[in-house]
Amino acid sequence: MILLRGHHLVCLHFYNGEGYGPEFVENLRGIRCRAEAGEWIEVACGSDDICTLCPYLKAGKCLYTVATDTEITEMDQAAVGLLKVITGERVHWQDLKKKIPEIFGIWSKKYCKGCDWLKACEKDAQFKELAHRLHIMKD
Repeated sequence: MILLRGHHLVCLHFYNGEGYGPEFVENLRGIRCRAEAGEWIEVACGSDDICTLCPYLKAGKCLYTVATDTEITEMDQAAVGLLKVITGERVHWQDLKKKIPEIFGIWSKKYCKGCDWLKACEKDAQFKELAHRLHIMKD
């Protein structure tokens, strides 16, 4: 079973092979492959299977910046609400994937514009198509 926090349930859909380093990237790739292959995903509260190899994770908190852990927790709560899942629930990747186009407009306006990973996500074909279709990133 894969353990993923709220914002990773959204953002992992736009993963394109970039990350903090080779081990982190390989972990992300493996998680996405397992999810796409149909392995169950459990909705996590707090750090998850992606966070485990993040260089900024210390004692279960993200220390990328002083405010990051609080910001990420808020993003997680928003993602869970938009996706209509709850912490501890088991979901499949394909079910989440169907919901991404429905929530993309709200998500991208609130979270993508200020994200340090935006340039990486903009390389993803699905992200490009959704942004173009909704004219999101031109505001």
